[in-house]
Amino acid sequence: MSDQNLILIFNCGSSSVKFSVLDPDSGAEHLAGIAEALGTPKAKLKWQYQGTADSHRLALDSNHAAVINELVTQFDKAWSDLQDGLKAIGHRVVHGGEHFSSSVLINQKVMACIEECCDLAPLHNPAALKGIYAALDAFPQLPQVAVFDTAFHQQMPKYAYLYGLPYPLYEEHKIRRYGMHGSSYQYIGERCAELLGKQTAELNIIAAHLGGGASICAIKQGRSVDTSMGLTPLEGLVMGSRCGDLDPGILLYLQQALGYTQASLEQLLNRESGMLGISTLSSDCRALEQAAEKDHQGAKLALEIFCYRLAKYIASYTIPLASVDALVFTGGIGENSSGVRSRTIEWLKPLGYQLNPEANQKTKSQVEGLISAQETPNILVIPTKEDWIIARDTSRLVQS
Repeated sequence: MSDQNLILIFNCGSSSVKFSVLDPDSGAEHLAGIAEALGTPKAKLKWQYQGTADSHRLALDSNHAAVINELVTQFDKAWSDLQDGLKAIGHRVVHGGEHFSSSVLINQKVMACIEECCDLAPLHNPAALKGIYAALDAFPQLPQVAVFDTAFHQQMPKYAYLYGLPYPLYEEHKIRRYGMHGSSYQYIGERCAELLGKQTAELNIIAAHLGGGASICAIKQGRSVDTSMGLTPLEGLVMGSRCGDLDPGILLYLQQALGYTQASLEQLLNRESGMLGISTLSSDCRALEQAAEKDHQGAKLALEIFCYRLAKYIASYTIPLASVDALVFTGGIGENSSGVRSRTIEWLKPLGYQLNPEANQKTKSQVEGLISAQETPNILVIPTKEDWIIARDTSRLVQS
């Protein structure tokens, strides 16, 4: 298969490495897998190739480099046909600050800029760097590309991305709204236009990417004009274990009255809050929905707050768009939870949104389409394909 044009994608988290091999032209996925729970006794590598699933345990000391080296070994054995077709590697990087408004070929200067942004995405950028260094060692013959979640939002107007802080904090330290999930929103904008039979530049879309991390974006004629995540991935919607919007005075109170340190605040806001903190049960929407069916009050409250906050953001994003052609749900929760979609739309009935209950129930992950009632504003479920966007950008940069 050496004549193939294949791109290897890495999406590295603090304790995980997601990977896939895609054809950038068709989006066809040849390989997909994940190494998770790195550094724990549960560390495991799982993958799917040609319809066959396999997995094995990883050593306790396995890190990002060990996982990527493990993949090299696996390529040499079972996947040599894919290895021969690999043309480049694309890395998902969450935060690029103002350094990057598009994807870039990786060099030392790019890696230095990614490192500069580590404080802005402490759960993501350090892991991405580990993956990049490991991939450079394992695949020195392949060009590598960084694709930034923040890049899609770099065209937002200044009135949308600036905070109500002294202007020198922006001028000197670049404190502003950056937004995340950019690759997802780029794909959603393109695919929504295809499904509605229009051009991307003709559509105004509100897209909600809902998962463990969740955000919402107003997309006007193919461009991001506002989004809910801010300087960091903490702002905006209530998430799995992240707090979302809160009164900044709370942080002062926690420090002054309760003795919270910087480290304990980071732990609280990123890992102990959101639906996990509210429910005192789980950050997983599926577990919360199951518990809510059994009348667990914390689970019911967490889901209601999640949907209410989401509905408020959707309603507010009619302002920058003026007219809305479609509301799109995507991400793990957006694609799979008919209950979250249903409750959110209940809150939005004053704006005319209405579901087709049968379509809403039938639409599951990897199935896309309209779920709105006839003669009401368009509501769609579109499974996101961030990896395809990463593969396309990587291929384009390498070929050019």
